[in-house]
Amino acid sequence: MTLTIGITCGAILALLILSAFFSGSETALTAASRARIHQLQRQGDRNAQIVDKLISARETLIGAILLGNNLVNILASALATSLFLKLFGDAGVVYATLVMTALVLIFAEVLPKTYAIANTDRSALAVAPVIRIIVAVFGPVTATVQFIVRKTLSLFGADIDEGVDVLSAREELRGAIDFHHREGAVVKHDRDMLGGVLDLDELEVSDVMVHRTEMESIDASTDPADIVEQVLSSGYTRLPIWKDDRDNIIGVLHAKDLLRAMSGAKGAVEKVDISALLTPPWFVPDTTNVTDQLNAFLKRKIHFALVVDEYGEVMGLVTLEDILEEIVGEIADEHDAPATGVRPQPDGTVVADGTVAIRDINRTMDWELPDEEATTLAGLVIHESQMIPEVGQAFTFYGHTFEVLRRRRNQVTSLRISPARQAVVKEAESG
Repeated sequence: MTLTIGITCGAILALLILSAFFSGSETALTAASRARIHQLQRQGDRNAQIVDKLISARETLIGAILLGNNLVNILASALATSLFLKLFGDAGVVYATLVMTALVLIFAEVLPKTYAIANTDRSALAVAPVIRIIVAVFGPVTATVQFIVRKTLSLFGADIDEGVDVLSAREELRGAIDFHHREGAVVKHDRDMLGGVLDLDELEVSDVMVHRTEMESIDASTDPADIVEQVLSSGYTRLPIWKDDRDNIIGVLHAKDLLRAMSGAKGAVEKVDISALLTPPWFVPDTTNVTDQLNAFLKRKIHFALVVDEYGEVMGLVTLEDILEEIVGEIADEHDAPATGVRPQPDGTVVADGTVAIRDINRTMDWELPDEEATTLAGLVIHESQMIPEVGQAFTFYGHTFEVLRRRRNQVTSLRISPARQAVVKEAESG
């Protein structure tokens, strides 16, 4: 009798250890960083190669682990119930339930999962060889289980495709960056830079271009001396030249070419042929993907392009610097005018120009205003209000109140933005 009890207790202990192994393995392998595992794999770590193969077939992996874990837990509970029935009679069922629940919860679930979370990659590498064997042994059973699950769910209209990921790699990276920023491991500047790289594929050149209303350009009929004066007073090295009509861009003048020509003419401006210095303009559609435009800049070794719409009208211009600023933030040099588009106020409000890009103010103020339907703050207010607002009108959306401070003709030029809970909301006039 005593020997039988000892053997049963030993078996229960062994099964609890196996249960702990399965629980810890599940947590370690599902939480393992694929990026770090990939790096270890490149360094020749054989266990990392096994881990990579296991987590690439995540559904099969989890199915095998759950099957093994349930087998040992059920068997341990059955042995414990049998043992307690012999020792305490019918009351043994209650005792077995209480004891096994405590043992499984503490030693077979919480303890191994806690350790696995604290030592994710190390645990994943350690258990991978054994789990690979278990997955191979339970493979046919897990495949059958998966088939039954899919067919059952399909009866309720749920179409489960094993080849579809819930999150794309880009979304996983973005989520990881935001999470580590909230945890304090990634500073805001680094988060903005990494997020900027991920955002490039989602942007068009119309989102990052300098709009035509802010574009500096020169009339080709202007006196050469005045052209030189405009180039010298400009903060830009490349300026588009137009003839007869601002949409008729005939070339781009580079300040360095002008300086070289003036040097050759010994400073005699009237001898400089401006038209001979122009480089052909490069026109790109406003729907061009920013990543494609960046690659085109690098391939053609040209840093300046004019943006046109579907009718061929000039919408603005885009430069290599404009695209790089989407990644690293504002790039300023000694010739750039101070940025005054966003001006935080002592009372907690923000005064901003209507032409400020939504992405820029989101980055500056750490806000999350949507930029799918509008590019600028003025565009966002007009889109949300469905009208061209008058000075003094205020609108509340996305947790902020936008008050129109100035307007020039039909263009909103200045706004005051404040948290909705602190603002006094004014009724928008319909007429």
